[in-house]
Amino acid sequence: MRTDPHLHYLDNAATTMVDPEVASVIARAVQTLWANPSSLYDPAVEAQQAIDTARARVAKTLRCRSDEVYFTACGTESNNMALWGAAIPRRAWGSKVVVTGFEHPSVQLAARALRGEGFTVVEVPPEADGTLDTAKFLAQVDKNTVLAACMAVNNETGAVQDIAALAAGVKARNARAHFHVDAVQAWLRLPIDLQAWAGVDSLAVSGHKVHAPKGVGALFVRGSQRQTLCPPYRGGHQERGLRPGTENTPYIAGLGAAAAKGQQTLRVRARQMADLNARLRAGLAQLPGITVNSPQNAVPEVLNFSTGCVNSQTFINYLGTRGVYVSGGSACDKGEPSHTLQAMGCDERIIRTALRVSFCADNTPEDVDALLEGLRAGLQELQHI
Repeated sequence: MRTDPHLHYLDNAATTMVDPEVASVIARAVQTLWANPSSLYDPAVEAQQAIDTARARVAKTLRCRSDEVYFTACGTESNNMALWGAAIPRRAWGSKVVVTGFEHPSVQLAARALRGEGFTVVEVPPEADGTLDTAKFLAQVDKNTVLAACMAVNNETGAVQDIAALAAGVKARNARAHFHVDAVQAWLRLPIDLQAWAGVDSLAVSGHKVHAPKGVGALFVRGSQRQTLCPPYRGGHQERGLRPGTENTPYIAGLGAAAAKGQQTLRVRARQMADLNARLRAGLAQLPGITVNSPQNAVPEVLNFSTGCVNSQTFINYLGTRGVYVSGGSACDKGEPSHTLQAMGCDERIIRTALRVSFCADNTPEDVDALLEGLRAGLQELQHI
């Protein structure tokens, strides 16, 4: 990595290192923006102004209004707020929920839990290449559908979904249905335009995927949908009553700084990530038995592949001894077999030997080479299944 040539951290879809500039903003805010933003004296006004600035910065990256951005603690909270907040008020007229079969657990499990509230939950599996058949998803949306959800970028394979087509299709079939997007892995990796995505009613993002700290995220709620979204908590007026609780001003300021920097560097990073991804794909093609699980349309930041012969955790541990850090899939699954690869219909051996590599701007060609050297050595030294 640029910050440490002996460290080869390639698990940025799990979390990213906090950018030093973002850390400086947070440290300064801890010292100077200590007042409660809800109070009325000058130090409190300064804290509120910092929150307003961060809100505007996040909104700019999403091409939405500032008053449509609500700060949360993480992507998981944002997803849960959107799903439950949208479904419960609508059950007076509908009972169907449609989601993809490869959502992040914070969407998948939140949706499944709605079954206990009387909802019918339909999970539409991806195709064998990891992409979603838009027509198959939309075919499940009917007049009884209160909620539909699809992630913009899959966290395990990097597969990109056609959110514009899905949003328009959902609204064409049922204008009252709420359409939610988990954009945690897409934010600041792909352009997001909520003016063009007019059918998207809510969208979740997270700080620690974009070089801000863990513990801060945001939820976009379209202005026309705010009154139909039920707040999950009872409390004060913070975040216009949708997410009560005294705001974490320093982390919100840090999220705004990360958003501003991420937007400025998006095109440059996209080219850099494409080069690293191509270098890795070329190297994997020279190794025996490798199966690439990510589709061609995946974001270049993420590449999922299987060795076909060495257990994922065994290889992760081995690479770790060489200073190379990758994962076997979603960090939130804690080592469980990939539900995304299962939904794709992958063979059990492919699932058990899968590895996920995910890049950031601090990664270098040397990181890729270190990984390839570790894979080459491991394939010779490690016990095959």
